Amino acid sequence: QVQLVESGGGLVQAGGSLRLSCAASGSIFINLMGWYRQAPGKQRELVATITIGGSTNYADSVKGRFTISRDNAKNTVYLQMNSLKPEDTAVYYCYVRALNNYWGQGTQVTVSS
Repeated sequence: QVQLVESGGGLVQAGGSLRLSCAASGSIFINLMGWYRQAPGKQRELVATITIGGSTNYADSVKGRFTISRDNAKNTVYLQMNSLKPEDTAVYYCYVRALNNYWGQGTQVTVSS
């Protein structure tokens, strides 16, 4: 059984920074790790993903501001979020693709103007 434990969300002013972490427990081979987000009244959307080899993919809205990274030895993925905007406010979900797809419980990020 795989469990994802997220941390790092919170309240920040516009222009500030936050760092999210997500650790996957269990003995699994993880191919892809990433982050999605869902704002109130909107669909869940991709934020960023990173493969085991380090290839990254970002939503256009976060390019140049967010950086995804991972520690394969710890099965942990990080999302460094800089220059945060009020429109970044959402629940952020960690995502892991192994033999199955796994989701974290979500962590709230609120950016005040």
